[in-house]
Amino acid sequence: MDKMDKPLTQNIEPDRLFATLADYERTGGYQGLRKAVKELQPKEVQQWVKDAGLRGRGGSGFPAGLKWSLVPMDDARQVRYLIANGDEMEPGTFKDRFLLEKDPHQLIEGMIIAAYAIQARTAYIFLRAEYHLAARRLEQALQEARAKGYLGERILNSDFSLDIHLHTSAGRYICGEETALINALEGKRAHPRTKPPFAVVSGLWGRPTVVNNIETLCNVPHIIRYGVEWYKGLGRGADHGTKLFGASGRVKRPGLWELPMGTPIREIFEEQAGGMQAGFSLRGLLPGGASTEFLLPEQLDVPMDYEAVAKAGSRMGTGGLIILDDKTCPVKMVLNLELFFAQESCGWCTPCRDGLPWAAALLQDIVEGRGRLEDLETLSGLTRMMGLGHTFCALALGAMEPLQSALKFFRADFERYITGAGEG
Repeated sequence: MDKMDKPLTQNIEPDRLFATLADYERTGGYQGLRKAVKELQPKEVQQWVKDAGLRGRGGSGFPAGLKWSLVPMDDARQVRYLIANGDEMEPGTFKDRFLLEKDPHQLIEGMIIAAYAIQARTAYIFLRAEYHLAARRLEQALQEARAKGYLGERILNSDFSLDIHLHTSAGRYICGEETALINALEGKRAHPRTKPPFAVVSGLWGRPTVVNNIETLCNVPHIIRYGVEWYKGLGRGADHGTKLFGASGRVKRPGLWELPMGTPIREIFEEQAGGMQAGFSLRGLLPGGASTEFLLPEQLDVPMDYEAVAKAGSRMGTGGLIILDDKTCPVKMVLNLELFFAQESCGWCTPCRDGLPWAAALLQDIVEGRGRLEDLETLSGLTRMMGLGHTFCALALGAMEPLQSALKFFRADFERYITGAGEG
């Protein structure tokens, strides 16, 4: 793939710390913005993104253009907000940090175009607290953009004005849920809100608000600059564009790569990550971060797009592969994840607040030799009690995905602890 086929990483070079405004403009940066504000109406920008088939890259896969089109646009005086979600606390996921640290102007341009599309005059970047380097580079990039006239009053001599504010979060996993993020931005506890009303109608301070993931917004300038058909041509299957796919675990080359949507897992695992390290073999993987279900080695040819991974029994999520090798205990791996999810529960609803610590305690008993066979049935019951429709938001639902699939695929490992045979 040449740079035209890798729009998200075209400005990222090994010998460059990060792309400055001059670097970004040299490769056509802010040309998408010029086209949007000078040639297209806001509704047309929405339609372009909708037609391109850009789906949210934060895990849900909700169509970005469709979300924008749900914002009430009848009243020109209506206050609207745009929020870029850079909380990125999903274990196994590090794509947004890469984009923020290496090419911050790509996000800024995407945000300006998205704000123009919904006629928002104020936007926020909600950033994970630990991303100190990203914060410094974003602040520098925002200053450069303001000085050049890309932000502020009458952008590029148009009637559109916008400013972007960087907000460093207090750091909670639940802030990945958009309404919990909005509550945190308002200075409240990060609890999710009842829906409806949805944020696009009543979000930040009761105003229409669009929340998009960092990677999602970084796609927008390229769609506007190069066009819908070009973007559709980048994908290999039902989903369009490119995606940052990652791999962590005992692979030879853990890392991150921009590849077409629909790239098979095998290609990411073998060609990009180099396969397993010497002395280890593949036992399974979580395809989209910690809150997805295990897939097995015989499923490596599944394309990484939303429908194909769902059909295989998991979710594409954020596209970060977490590799399980044959020398890592799946029970301990799941215990580690459930301890994280139990700690990060906001405590707003009973199934999540009490169910996640219960699941973690049962797993702890099992690995420490106090488990009973009936604990496995209790764990299975908990995955159902914290399943779809039983909790206030999707945190517990995601937390149960690795557990329920581990009970299905690696039950013998659980039983060995219980029967006294020990770790397998």
